[in-house]
Amino acid sequence: MGEFEPKIVGFFCNWCTSSAADLAGTSRLQYPANVRPIRVPCSGTVDPVYLLRALREGADGVMIGGCHPGDCHYITGNLKARRRVKIVKTILESLRLSPERVLLAWISASEGAKFQRVVTEFTNKLKEMGPSDLSKKWK
Repeated sequence: MGEFEPKIVGFFCNWCTSSAADLAGTSRLQYPANVRPIRVPCSGTVDPVYLLRALREGADGVMIGGCHPGDCHYITGNLKARRRVKIVKTILESLRLSPERVLLAWISASEGAKFQRVVTEFTNKLKEMGPSDLSKKWK
């Protein structure tokens, strides 16, 4: 049996983190191909239900990428995302599940190298944690 490769669902802001992912790719920066990206208009549009559903459906981790605080194209969308992620982590803790499987990262369009680093670190952390059994606990 091969080494465990985590499945990560990534909700990436159209203006910043998605552009950083594009920059990392065009710059030929190597990072794990574990993230299944979903481009959203703003990180603030990601409903907590989406995060919980991704985990329930078998994702080993969920990553939300948005603009840096103060740089959101929708003024306060990233602050809304920060509040929502905190709520999701609190829900996971109260259910005795691992809140470390949810990551919020501020990555601007010019930070392709940071995108590479964050994805690599999150993938490695999930590899150490092992496969998620969250979907089994919810069924």
